[in-house]
Amino acid sequence: MQSLSPNIFVNDVNATIDFYKILGFETQMTVPDDGSGPLVWAMLNNGGVSIMLQSMESLGDDLPQISRTSGGSLLLYISVDDINSLFEQVKDKVTILKGLETTFYGATEFTILDNNNYVLTFAQHSHDQA
Repeated sequence: MQSLSPNIFVNDVNATIDFYKILGFETQMTVPDDGSGPLVWAMLNNGGVSIMLQSMESLGDDLPQISRTSGGSLLLYISVDDINSLFEQVKDKVTILKGLETTFYGATEFTILDNNNYVLTFAQHSHDQA
């Protein structure tokens, strides 16, 4: 495993960015990518710490296991070197919420539920895949 980036579900991504700027975070990426209008997703960075913000509204019907209330909703997004090997290694040992799929942003991902009902998404980004 390479890194862990919390994906925090919030009511207002723009307002949350403003708050995290107070803490010294800088916006690295947003959706929409021009940063205009109400954002549905953003990645913030401060040194070696990255935090993703995603609007609760943008979840739609995906992953109903994630609470739609403020605070306490957490998805751990973990980047890995070899997504296919990891999936094969764990698929029969864990609860799979979403199988291997390629996302609109070019990552190959799968999502599981841990033994405490936390949601973990493992991802390999297209630039890391051979």
